[in-house]
Amino acid sequence: MALSVDVLDLGNFEQKLPRWDPSGSNHRYALVDMGSNGIRFSITDLSPPRSRLLKCLYRERASISLFDALQKTSSSSSARDSETLLFPEDTISQVSQTLARFWSIAVQDYGVAPNQFVIFATEAMRRADNAATMLEAIRTQTGPLAVHVLSPQVETLFGAVGARSSFVDVKGLFLDLGGGSVQMTYMDSEVQETAAAAAGQSLPFGAARLTRVLESAKAEIVAAEQSKLRNGLAEAFQTLSSTFPALAAAAADARQKKGKDSSGIDIFLCGGGFRGYGSMLMHNDPIHPYPIPSVGSYTVSARLFGKTKEMLKFNKSYDGKIFGLSKRRRTQFPAIVAVVDALIAAIPPIRSVTFCEGGNREGALMMMLPQQIRKSNPLELVEIPVATIPGQEPLVLQEVLGTLASAFPPDVNPASTTSVFGLQLGSIYASHIWGRLGDRADANASAALHSAIIDHTDSPGLTHLARAVLGITLCARWGASLGPIDQLLHQNLRDLVNNADPDATFWADYIGAVTAVLVTIVRALPTTRGALKDITSFQATEEKSSKRYKLHLKISVSKQAAKGLDVEEMVDLFRNVGREKHQRRKVVITVEPLP
Repeated sequence: MALSVDVLDLGNFEQKLPRWDPSGSNHRYALVDMGSNGIRFSITDLSPPRSRLLKCLYRERASISLFDALQKTSSSSSARDSETLLFPEDTISQVSQTLARFWSIAVQDYGVAPNQFVIFATEAMRRADNAATMLEAIRTQTGPLAVHVLSPQVETLFGAVGARSSFVDVKGLFLDLGGGSVQMTYMDSEVQETAAAAAGQSLPFGAARLTRVLESAKAEIVAAEQSKLRNGLAEAFQTLSSTFPALAAAAADARQKKGKDSSGIDIFLCGGGFRGYGSMLMHNDPIHPYPIPSVGSYTVSARLFGKTKEMLKFNKSYDGKIFGLSKRRRTQFPAIVAVVDALIAAIPPIRSVTFCEGGNREGALMMMLPQQIRKSNPLELVEIPVATIPGQEPLVLQEVLGTLASAFPPDVNPASTTSVFGLQLGSIYASHIWGRLGDRADANASAALHSAIIDHTDSPGLTHLARAVLGITLCARWGASLGPIDQLLHQNLRDLVNNADPDATFWADYIGAVTAVLVTIVRALPTTRGALKDITSFQATEEKSSKRYKLHLKISVSKQAAKGLDVEEMVDLFRNVGREKHQRRKVVITVEPLP
């Protein structure tokens, strides 16, 4: 007897998802996302207290396009209403055997509890008339597994929450472009996720479906489908604007200012189709080569995002490999561009566009966790190098950060700058300050740049800007003496930061130099609280004029710590700070005995 199709909707998904218990003994969860373009499988560790980080232990993708596999059949060639969409038998067999393999990896190799293995499917399974046959075949191969078919609203919920999981705070429009559909909703840290999903809209215009239309339909049919897409996105945006006053206000402001004066809508894009477009933009970014490989958290201006004709032309003419774009995705690129063009036409001026790594699986995991964990700051949970601070209290690191922050002038609030302080990277930065003291400074400067790119690649909250600022600051802490190959990486990271805030590279260089001074005076991380104030202190003042900016930094050092110190070497640590043409800043150093 065929199984019925189990649909997850907003009213039942919480009951049907596994229950996360912080006191449980097994916190490993396996999730399978049977998307229209491919099947993605991952195993995640939700162990407290770092559950919010969604630590991925294993991931894999099977290149099985369920949408492409759907075949039309009809009892009469003239009876269009009798057409059905069916999965062929070989696809059903391939999918069921693939899921059986995933089941074995999760349960036997990684110890995932059977009731913590979740499978869900999206648009292709919703459209298939023999979806129940597919589900029965899966159960035959795997035994206890059940497949949940996501309703459009739950797919919108999981996609948006999954994308949001990569950030600390967000506010903007979220869109997810899969193979069979595109979803739009609004996300705000102050808005309940299910309320946003309930107002969200799903349109049957995924990359695979649009590709099929563009390749096989007549010109008038293509034009009609594109018009439906534009109108559908415009109506979806109006529905969201009428539901969420903050979005309506942002839209009105954007229209009034025509996208100027930092106005406009911030957009967050997830799904393989949009990530493909992001990879194309990254390949053609003015910062070339773009220094961070992952498209997750890649942010572009509305101007670059809107260069669809240039990207379409490049995709057609360029024969080389584009990092992050498969051959299949490149064949879908015209369809992806059609969605991007429709999006630009449907909403008010855009301020920024951020491409997101997370998706349905991350969203489902987040919704298993309590709201207080979902809303917690993931940057506070990133593990710091234990070898660097054996047995030290976090409060000691906070005192280190307080000492460094005192080197800012009184009129400058460190938390308001685009720096390790303003980007909430203080604990991560401080934990690296006394590390690698046995290695050469030039090797450490190089390692600082590369570690900012490759360390904690899946850690939520570490955006491209955050990684670049962290890398530049740590590099400056080691004197920024770099070989030719690293000089290019260093400059491109600086360009990335300067695009966001022209003052940010100055503060990165300055904080790095101040840190180098601190470590010159204090050769190891203090073992007790309150020790730093008896060794050194900083005090800064500003001197501004129309031609030049001077920052006077007074360094006070205890009599004991001052023994053997080379003041000229400390002054030399600031030789390159503020020297970029757009900065025109000078740091003046004085060293005095600690009162």
